[in-house]
Amino acid sequence: MIDEDTRYEAVRSRDARFDGEFFFAVETTGIYCRPSCPAVTPKRKNVRYYATAAAAQGSGFRACRRCRPDAVPGSADWNVRADVVGRAMRMIGDGVVDREGVAGLAVRLGYSARQVQRQLTTEVGAGPVALARAQRAHTARVLLQTTGLPITEIAFAAGFASVRQFNDTIRAVYARTPTELRAEAPATRATATAAGIPLRLAHRGPYQARPLFDTLAREALDGVEEMTGTPGARTYRRTLRLPYGTGVVSVDERTRSTPASRAAHHGGWLDARIHLTDLRDLTTAVGRLRRLFDLDSDPYAIDERLGADPHLAPLVAARPGLRAPGAADPDELAVRLLAGRAESARLVERYAKAVDAPCGTLTHVFPSPDDLAGEPGPVGALATALADGALRLDPGADRDDAEAALRALPGVDARTAALIRMRSLADPDVALPDGPGQDPIPAPVPDTWRPWRTYAQQHLWTQQHLCTQRQLEQQS
Repeated sequence: MIDEDTRYEAVRSRDARFDGEFFFAVETTGIYCRPSCPAVTPKRKNVRYYATAAAAQGSGFRACRRCRPDAVPGSADWNVRADVVGRAMRMIGDGVVDREGVAGLAVRLGYSARQVQRQLTTEVGAGPVALARAQRAHTARVLLQTTGLPITEIAFAAGFASVRQFNDTIRAVYARTPTELRAEAPATRATATAAGIPLRLAHRGPYQARPLFDTLAREALDGVEEMTGTPGARTYRRTLRLPYGTGVVSVDERTRSTPASRAAHHGGWLDARIHLTDLRDLTTAVGRLRRLFDLDSDPYAIDERLGADPHLAPLVAARPGLRAPGAADPDELAVRLLAGRAESARLVERYAKAVDAPCGTLTHVFPSPDDLAGEPGPVGALATALADGALRLDPGADRDDAEAALRALPGVDARTAALIRMRSLADPDVALPDGPGQDPIPAPVPDTWRPWRTYAQQHLWTQQHLCTQRQLEQQS
């Protein structure tokens, strides 16, 4: 918990490390902001604090036009926490409330709708409906300002049930009509069908893109993924199976930032473009990219903890802001980790289905658990468990329950289960058991690395790959 003195000091000093961790609102203006907002610091007596943008909106405050508080990275707390509130926040971010309603969210969590409402309201100041509403408003703003889609299409693509609900929400959150909001953006919009939806995927603090892109390049499967360009200026592209259709997404390696944010080390963004066969999948696609590229983590907290360890300090100093890659599709990655690269390529060749709109070399989506359920051996057993719901790896899954279910499957050893937990479930605190590969990690893993043992492992892997690459270069 952050006390009020710390929060006001963060606002006074415009400390971007707290962007997304909390929001502040000014009673005299009726506006809420991110802590790093460049506006004049308000008097302390006029400031109120909120855990989420939805809570500020629910209290009648409008989003600041200067700092766009709705566009900050999500709180890293939701990725770390394994309790009901953390799981609920991850599922809301994945669009579960838009697709299945509060009742569907409650069923997934194993609680009643009333219990979910009470816990979220107590912890974050807003219930699931308000949180999903804030997310829809942000999605609508992105579509209004980056595409030339008709406003009616945007309303339903963002998840609103009616145009009237859409108009009322935009006015309440941004104090402008959808038409006025669109007019504020540069006139360089393109239709989503022609050029895809351009997005800025924001992150806080430093971001080490190269190691993450190196990992994705090593893992890329033909037909499903590709990496183009040279290190430092690469583009990663892949297909996605989404709730309403398929998509093709691309993310550029080069990180971006404004001159002011670079000077203050306030973070930046990765440029992305998303092609969807059904725009209702936008929220889910963005959430999956954010998890894959680990954009909601807190590099300040991670580096502070790991940098205090003598073994890791030089690695953290060399690569501040190192991220741990997640999964664009947790079920797919689990199968790939179990099957291995060569076998995964065979599964694509035999079972993969063509995407609705092929794009260059990207022609297929990885087979679904239903497609693979008849496969013999461990892969088939894993796919069957995923298909029938005995094993869940979605953003709201209980990590301990998922690991126990994995360990009960044939062919899934402790190390594979831990890797799946690390990547598919985006657990930031996984210590890998001993296994092949001679991982340069102390045994037992120091408790001082908690709760960031996944990132400690990532530092060690990155250093190991760098040393291997240098040896190969010297031999050649």
